[in-house]
Amino acid sequence: MQWSTLLPAFLAATASAQGGFPMMRFSCSQLVVDRIDPLVNPGQIPSPHLHQIVGGNSFNYSMDPLTHDLPSKSTCTSCTFSEDFSNYWTAVLFFRARNGTLKRVPQHQEEGLRGNGGITVYYIPTNTKRTVITAFKPGFRMLVGDAGLATLGPSRKTCHRCMPNSGDNSNINCGAPDAQTLPKTPCVGGIRSIVTFPTCWDGKNVDSPDHKSHVAYAVDSKANDVGPTGTCPESHPVVIPQVMYEVRWDTRPFNDKSLWPEDGSQPFVWSTGDQYSHGYSQHGDYVFGWKGDSLQKAIDARCTGDVCSALQTQTVAEADKCTVKRQVDEDYEGWLDALPGDPIGAK
Repeated sequence: MQWSTLLPAFLAATASAQGGFPMMRFSCSQLVVDRIDPLVNPGQIPSPHLHQIVGGNSFNYSMDPLTHDLPSKSTCTSCTFSEDFSNYWTAVLFFRARNGTLKRVPQHQEEGLRGNGGITVYYIPTNTKRTVITAFKPGFRMLVGDAGLATLGPSRKTCHRCMPNSGDNSNINCGAPDAQTLPKTPCVGGIRSIVTFPTCWDGKNVDSPDHKSHVAYAVDSKANDVGPTGTCPESHPVVIPQVMYEVRWDTRPFNDKSLWPEDGSQPFVWSTGDQYSHGYSQHGDYVFGWKGDSLQKAIDARCTGDVCSALQTQTVAEADKCTVKRQVDEDYEGWLDALPGDPIGAK
């Protein structure tokens, strides 16, 4: 039986298991893989490390929040919902072979979704209609994770999962067997990385100098909770939907242990130059770009999956056609002697 026929039942079962949660879950095909970062390194070409980006095609190296309105400047989006011109991006995974050369790990879509690599995006409200969920405002941006992190970070932010050939719906994201570290053995279904964003906003600032301080995780919320839970602190009283990324890295072509380091150590490394290959430096960037009040309408309608009566959708073919030209001309597809930009510790 095809996964596409099982998906509605899976979503229903997931919602039931999590207390009736609606959750928008949709694919965004690859927009571009490039070494630019308008959130952390605005105006800088190239940025220190490589990213993989999806969403609206007005993405560029600067994107001044005072002048760059994504819905009006974008002419297409690589995401399922055609009113979503937001940009979503993460670091890029590389395989380091026994001889020290590096190869970019391609991405593939989650089961039940179609598209050209990219990211699976979730927007999750609470399981009760009594809680008011406020959609993000124009110019809103946020960041989860730390590209320079070399030790364990907060448990609720990023994690990795060694995937089986198919399925694997019974485990809570970022709960066991998931870990902040990258898997240490070959994964028959590839590696999935997960990035989970905060659910509380200060109600005033659409960004902050560190791109984190204007948002917060709720008090008494658990690391593995689905959607906004707990109580937002007084400093951040506005409940916002939980944004979550899932990225499937197709590590299967690298499962031959003869390619791995002779000592059997973990061979995958993020484009940030995580020299110990632990995986701590994975991170996610978010720039809001939904058209008008379309996201608020979808939240109020408690939409689930990648079909929503309150939103316009486009075909996979249309989403796949939405790409932008790389702004940094460098090789990132062949076998490389160093990571693009050669960040500290990459060798």
